[in-house]
Amino acid sequence: MPSVRAERPGAAALLGWLTDPEAPRLCLVTGGPGLLDWLAGHGPRAAGRRRTARALVPLTGRTALGTAWAVADRLGVVATSPADLVRALATTETGRAARTVLLLPALHSAAEPEAVALLLADLARLGRVRLVVEVRPGTPEYGTLAAAGRIAEVEGEDDEEGAGPSTASGPSAASGRSVGSGSSAAPTSSAAPAPSAASGSSAASAVDLSDPVAVCGADPVAVTTGYIRDPEPRDEHGGLRAAWLRAGQALCAAPAPSDRALGLLAVLGDGADPRLRPALDELAAASPWRVRWTRVAGDIAPPWPGPVAALAAQGGTLLVADLGGAVRLVGAADARALGRLDHPVTGRVRALAPAPDGTVLLLDERGRLHTVPGREPRAPYLHRLTEAVAATLSRHPGTALAAIAGSVVVGDRLGSVHAFGLTGLHQAALHSGRVTAVAAVESATPFVCSGGADGAVRVWTPGTDPDPAPLAERASPVVSLDAVETPYGPVLAAAWADGTVEFRRLEQADRLVFRPGPPVRAVAVTEDGAMVLGLDEVLVRLERRGR
Repeated sequence: MPSVRAERPGAAALLGWLTDPEAPRLCLVTGGPGLLDWLAGHGPRAAGRRRTARALVPLTGRTALGTAWAVADRLGVVATSPADLVRALATTETGRAARTVLLLPALHSAAEPEAVALLLADLARLGRVRLVVEVRPGTPEYGTLAAAGRIAEVEGEDDEEGAGPSTASGPSAASGRSVGSGSSAAPTSSAAPAPSAASGSSAASAVDLSDPVAVCGADPVAVTTGYIRDPEPRDEHGGLRAAWLRAGQALCAAPAPSDRALGLLAVLGDGADPRLRPALDELAAASPWRVRWTRVAGDIAPPWPGPVAALAAQGGTLLVADLGGAVRLVGAADARALGRLDHPVTGRVRALAPAPDGTVLLLDERGRLHTVPGREPRAPYLHRLTEAVAATLSRHPGTALAAIAGSVVVGDRLGSVHAFGLTGLHQAALHSGRVTAVAAVESATPFVCSGGADGAVRVWTPGTDPDPAPLAERASPVVSLDAVETPYGPVLAAAWADGTVEFRRLEQADRLVFRPGPPVRAVAVTEDGAMVLGLDEVLVRLERRGR
């Protein structure tokens, strides 16, 4: 990397821009090769109450989609397209975006420089993230970024030592005016570079995009670019192309070929070349997971049950609620279609809670409780309990729902969890903000697991004081969780809005992580310890190897 000194005017101006709360959100670096690499590794200054992280995302060889995936990964959101990234950052409350400065070198070396510039301009206009982009003046992409509103510009030039920045022009870092809600922040050295990018389309063209072993072992940036810039756009490469573009954010971040093979298996449709699945299975053998089955949009036999809004397991049956409120019944072992649940909810179902007696409780999008009786008559005391909970939720809507024998558990928008039982009501304030998911586990000592918008997963035994320490925590809201007693002891699966899913054996220090790529909408654990994930276009069952 070329040497860059902090006393150089360009470096000093860039550091000043970082610490100026009134500076524009977008800074263009028009010279000084190595300046962004130097900034990524520059040590922190111990000033200010908040510290910014610096995320280095090299643009060499990247398409707009590949850039969107990389940026989303660094900001803790999930994006399936550049427009989806902009929408996610505009509508999602994520503190990580406000505390992160994106360092984006070598825009001129991107596979789609103009399309990448359009994405970065849209991000700058949001005013929720700060960007430093290395761009060459006089190019179309420079014009796109320069038109994105108020900008700062740092100008550099090579010197006798090689690539030291020289001068700053445009609004200076110290005096530039803000276009967003910037906050004063001291920089940190927490930058970590994204995986190295391939050098343009030549690297991409060297990958056999129809060979699963080659695809999983190649640079994921090159694979993404290869599929997007394929001269034969109708060539689906046996189904690999569709699977890669569906799960690409996770695949590009995966550390090993076996992880990429597993990710492809999880989203591979039944129309794929039949030779792909055995090859990917063999390559994924080093992964702790195996894919038992998948149902993907477009699948026919068995059919895909539709986009998933809520999910629950009841014995050997999965209850799968779609976006329109229909609840389909699917075989947990093989995903065969078993019919539909006839229920009274109009509109979307927020949560499903099967009870041990066959009754299914549903929470609608307004937070009200509905009941679908099982085949056997329900005990009068359970009927009275359900009626009492329904009456409570008609006045104080719930946000999450679970049920076990003799108990109904509800979460609310203020962070409390309420366990309604035959012996009374127990409640605890477990989260800061809305409770997003609850699960109740029938065991020798029944307990509750909950997840919240605060990103925490907690375990609580009603009637006792809650543990102050969360079981798990991420800087992203919990979107779904489930827990159940299995032959291997109690297990829990939790999904966060950043696309991460954790699977835990609660009686052991045992944790597995899986990222499918697209946003996870719902998760369920079967009675034999398998994990089922519901996505917008995929329903997949994963089993732990050697369980």
